[in-house]
Amino acid sequence: MTTEVAERIEPSPFQARVLEVPESINLFLGGGRGGAKSYCLALMALRHVEQYGNRAKILYLRQSYRGLADFEQITRDLFHSAYGLAAKFNATDHVWKFPSGAVMELGQLEGVNDYPKYQGRSFTLLLIDEAGQFAAPSLLDRLRSNLRGPKGMPIREIRAANPAGPGHQWIAQRYVFRAAPWQPFQEPKTGAWWVHCPSVFTDNPFIDADEYRRQLEASCPADPELLRAWLSGDWSVSRGAYFAGVLDEDRNAVAPWEPGKLGDGWRMYLSHDFGSSAPSVTYVCCESPGGEGPDHQFYPRGSVVLVDELATNQPGHLDAGMQYTAVRLADEIREMADRWGMRPDGVADDAIFAQHGSQAGSIADEFKRAGVYFMPAKKGSRQSGWETMRRMLQDAGKPDVPGLYISRSAEYFWATVPYLGRDPRKPEDLDTRAADHAADSCRYALTRQERKPVKVQRIVGF
Repeated sequence: MTTEVAERIEPSPFQARVLEVPESINLFLGGGRGGAKSYCLALMALRHVEQYGNRAKILYLRQSYRGLADFEQITRDLFHSAYGLAAKFNATDHVWKFPSGAVMELGQLEGVNDYPKYQGRSFTLLLIDEAGQFAAPSLLDRLRSNLRGPKGMPIREIRAANPAGPGHQWIAQRYVFRAAPWQPFQEPKTGAWWVHCPSVFTDNPFIDADEYRRQLEASCPADPELLRAWLSGDWSVSRGAYFAGVLDEDRNAVAPWEPGKLGDGWRMYLSHDFGSSAPSVTYVCCESPGGEGPDHQFYPRGSVVLVDELATNQPGHLDAGMQYTAVRLADEIREMADRWGMRPDGVADDAIFAQHGSQAGSIADEFKRAGVYFMPAKKGSRQSGWETMRRMLQDAGKPDVPGLYISRSAEYFWATVPYLGRDPRKPEDLDTRAADHAADSCRYALTRQERKPVKVQRIVGF
């Protein structure tokens, strides 16, 4: 790379500070939108190529190939500025080959079926862009086994993400709140060192900041917390985006209730979202007749309180299930129902009533044989269900309208629902890439339809 060309590649102050972090430390680029994080990743790749020549093997990943398009253009501009036509890009394989023999691959990793493309291969620099699109870190963590290099050559991982995505919670816990920005911290499980490098759109000299701010404001006019997260890179937006403004722990959370203490008129039923490789979530739901609960708080008629929870997620993994069969799960559900002195019946996702074409019948049939009785939630459209849930969350605490309340003992609910974001393609819907199992079970609890008795008309003469 000639001196003349090098002078034309000027990093921003944020990018220059990132470049100064020692290579023995992994990086998390985690700020607001428009902070030039992707361009920074391209600069890190360029420096790696210059430093290590034919030993440099770089892998850049996004969740989808469509997401690679913008970054591909960034690399075309940057690498051609540095090397001219000597840097070759194979658009079919998404691979850069540099004059020194270094190689950079632009890849896609949407699910476990994509991982075999990288299994057994070695890379010296791993760049993961938009890491917040991954609801759980397990697939990205698996890629660490691919980081291998010659003795004496540093290997490194760099992840970039914006707040309020499907992976908001695990990213915030792992990288953002572990230490102050720009201060190294050690990851407990792996011993690897990391630094959180935040940026915001005003750190990007390549965009019109005023115009970009107007575009962000126009994109979420009814979601001030999401706007704050995008503008300022605030990862403390614990309400995510979808339930912003309606879910308030002070208003919606109630102290755990003791079984057997409900007054007259309260109705109890189950709500269930089935999962095997993904978690299943079951709630004991109590519907108020318009009176006091065991906590001596008044609940307007029709209010729903989720008083107990059965979530089958693997410890430490919010989106991985315990692989329970319906029979095994039924045992757990019956035990929970017995504890509350109720019959194990309620509503569940319509999908478990689908017939599989075998003697076993549907999943609902398996539950029934095991002593747990579900009827379809008749959930209708997801959007209308979410609106019901949002309205009842917001109405909690009002004396004359039904609200939604959740026990503080419902750990899976409080670990997932407050962090759920909007579907970027359908803002009125919830992003299903996140751990939405508790939210789905709660939605079924609110949109269920009571089974009405069938009137039989007697025909004279028979």
